[in-house]
Amino acid sequence: MDIGKTGPLEMNCASPVKRTRAGGSSRGEVTKIRDKVGQYPESQSCERKKHQPGVVSQGPASIEACWNGGEDCLQGDSHVCKNDPFREWETVCNPLWKESQYILSVDRANLNKELLTEAETYPNTKLNFDHKLQDWSAETGLMTFARSDGSNEHIKADLIVGCDGAFSAIRKQFLRQSRFNYSQTYIPHGYMELSMPPINGEFAMKPDYLHIWPRNTFMMIALPNLDKTFTCTLFMPFEEFEKITTGDEVLEFFQEYFPDTIALIGVDALKTDYFRLPAQAMVSIKCSPYHTGDKCVLMGDAAHAVVPFYGQGMNAGFEDCIVFDEIMDQLNEDFSAVLPEYTRVRVPDDHAIADLAMYNYIEMRAHVNSKWFLFRKHLDNILHFLMPKTITPLYTMVTFTRTRYHEAVENWQWQNKMVNRGLLFSATGAVLGGSYLLIKNPPDINKLLVPAEKMWDRLVALWTH
Repeated sequence: MDIGKTGPLEMNCASPVKRTRAGGSSRGEVTKIRDKVGQYPESQSCERKKHQPGVVSQGPASIEACWNGGEDCLQGDSHVCKNDPFREWETVCNPLWKESQYILSVDRANLNKELLTEAETYPNTKLNFDHKLQDWSAETGLMTFARSDGSNEHIKADLIVGCDGAFSAIRKQFLRQSRFNYSQTYIPHGYMELSMPPINGEFAMKPDYLHIWPRNTFMMIALPNLDKTFTCTLFMPFEEFEKITTGDEVLEFFQEYFPDTIALIGVDALKTDYFRLPAQAMVSIKCSPYHTGDKCVLMGDAAHAVVPFYGQGMNAGFEDCIVFDEIMDQLNEDFSAVLPEYTRVRVPDDHAIADLAMYNYIEMRAHVNSKWFLFRKHLDNILHFLMPKTITPLYTMVTFTRTRYHEAVENWQWQNKMVNRGLLFSATGAVLGGSYLLIKNPPDINKLLVPAEKMWDRLVALWTH
């Protein structure tokens, strides 16, 4: 989608509709501020987290569609990573990489600050910090908040937008209703973040790449930061984390699996940082529908928390906003029609990216070690170069286009079927062609017997010695 088609942030102060957003995520700020809006972030402070979300097509398109100048904000607070991860000890680069395809590694806290600052400039928007949601009504839109001074505040809204994360207080009310589907899955792997400092004021590794150390059952990745450090994230089964109990065991583990990073992270830092925080859990959440009546709708992690391995969690949340806004335009802001349509459109896409994120972890930690997998990746890129309208790699569709997630999966499955059939036919043709040539021009058996006898004699000699 062309970013410019959606235009700058719009505001319609004449509309009497009052909307309230609960939650402190960035998704809620990325919506066109048309009406009177009250926002209730979880807290006033924006704590700095090392985790750098990757922002790609859906993110900039959504931000730029709702905020003129948002793309400049992303570029100014991000580091560009090429779409070509390489394995440590052996650099693997894609010669067909395109300059237009890159990931923005963005500081989450700064992005939240920028979006909140922009939201504050609109007179029909009010930010309310230190308000904890206690209860809300799907029938009336009445919400009860507990304030920091111990008092309660009651707010009534025409539309409640639940953007309050994976453990959403808004979503709890949905669970009380019939025909609401909900699933929560913790994967058996956790993650731990380590910091790689700069060397002589410069990045310790190439900054324009996503670095991956795949080790089949676990992996480590590294993303660059603006201060020229790298955030290294180790993903591993919890039982493996628990086996390491001392600094010396940490060093032994890294010497075996990530020896090239020890000098870059530092021995002392490695021994201490590993135990600074326990390994953190990762959860995947699916639910449907995303709305109840015409009073409330879920967005972002509240609707579809995903594991981080496709780098699409925040982008999917941003895309929720732009899709919701497009549907608002199509259906003239009639919430009774907009909310069911939003659920119909988004649920299959968000469920698809949740499954893809799970799959991509296996691909990143294990499949990239397979020569067949790497061959197929190169073949897909070559076919995409030759037939860009027919063959598009899955990662390209998901990350660098606004192709709907479930359609990207369907296209990928069809492409795999066609390419595999082509390879099978080619192999069959080669075998049949070779057999035909042997039949038409049979080799002299007597000439082959002599080399065969010599080969046998050499094998016997090697065996006896």
